[in-house]
Amino acid sequence: MKKKMLLLNTTVLLGLGGVLSTPTYASTIQDMESQKSQIQNQRQDVQSNIKAASDELTRLQAEQDQMKAQLERLTIAEEENNKKAQKTEADIKKTSKQVEQLEKEIKLLQEKLEKRNDILKDRARSLQESGGNVEYLQVLLGSSSFGDFVDRALAVSTIVDADRGILKETKNMQDELKTKQADVKSKLASLEDMKAELDEMTVQLAAQKKQKDALAKELKDKEAKNEELKASLQAKDSSLANEQSTLEQNIKDQKAAEEAARKAAEQAAKEAAKKAAEQAQKAAAAPAEKADSSSAKAEAPKASSNDVAPTSAPAPKASNVVTVGNRWIGNSAYVFGGGRSQSDISHGLFDCSSFVHWAYSQVGVNLGPLGSVSTETLKHAGTQVSSSQMQPGDLVFFDTYKKDGHVGIYVGGGKFIGAQSSTGVAIANMSSGYWKQKFNGRVVRI
Repeated sequence: MKKKMLLLNTTVLLGLGGVLSTPTYASTIQDMESQKSQIQNQRQDVQSNIKAASDELTRLQAEQDQMKAQLERLTIAEEENNKKAQKTEADIKKTSKQVEQLEKEIKLLQEKLEKRNDILKDRARSLQESGGNVEYLQVLLGSSSFGDFVDRALAVSTIVDADRGILKETKNMQDELKTKQADVKSKLASLEDMKAELDEMTVQLAAQKKQKDALAKELKDKEAKNEELKASLQAKDSSLANEQSTLEQNIKDQKAAEEAARKAAEQAAKEAAKKAAEQAQKAAAAPAEKADSSSAKAEAPKASSNDVAPTSAPAPKASNVVTVGNRWIGNSAYVFGGGRSQSDISHGLFDCSSFVHWAYSQVGVNLGPLGSVSTETLKHAGTQVSSSQMQPGDLVFFDTYKKDGHVGIYVGGGKFIGAQSSTGVAIANMSSGYWKQKFNGRVVRI
């Protein structure tokens, strides 16, 4: 009887085991998990591309930030240079009026001197006719010019007091005339320099505006491409995420349905086993053995993270005057008269002489008051050496809109660094092209 009961229970347990290991359940989940794995792999590839694209976007954003900052500098430079140009034009008009006034005064003085000349001649003739001193008469005859005549006449001791007064007034008028003529000459030279500087500014303003417009267009184009790339990547990732989410929900629903079916089958099997056991007990009149079912174990997948936070290396620090200005390359703009305030320096707004002053100040060398630094003061700041002995750190001068109109710092290899009117701070070649033509051979060692 025991053998019959054991056989029956074994049959029930085998039937229950058959229900719990339904082939359809395992196959469906396996297929769906396989699909999910494929989608996850695809999404990992896309996310890897997104990561690379994000890194590129970050780099482009940094580049855009630099471009925006440079655009702001160029805008400031354009405004300041326009103000300088307007002031120079006003100075030219003012100086031109001063020159015109001086020329009028000179003409009046010349007319007065001509009248004085006639008066002195008449007095000399009158003295001759009345039998005057021969020595006085020879003054007019022996003079080489009217000025010489006045000087000779003043030296003659026999001149009467009235004549001496006229001659002294005439001498003063001549001195005033020379002073005014010298003043006119000086103002005309200054006017020529201002006009040359204005012409230079006009050319550079046009170049700066062109550079600014090109930079603005490039910035706008990059922003549009960045947005397009970002939107495309996000759309692709979103599509894959939706597909993965749908598949995960399907798996979840399928598992729930099949779990319910499994439990129902398990319950039915238990009930069938119970019923069979009861029948067997009744038939054998012996206690039935009860079977225990084993519980399923599930393992939760473990997530791991391999993300590593990026680190940035500290920026190298300049150590001498040749390299200290490199930080401004691509981050500066040329402003006529700029670089003479902390605000200008903070924004990278220099002209050639203020940049040289700043660079040397960074290595502990004072080239005089910042407010009055110019190419004229710098060319007397050190010792002049032959261009054949030129070495890194020396100041080099160029004849641009005027003699010694531009200055930079020699860096070696036929190149120099300076605040260039068209590019801001940059390294330029003085061994060929424009700067070779403009280099005047002046080299100053600080």
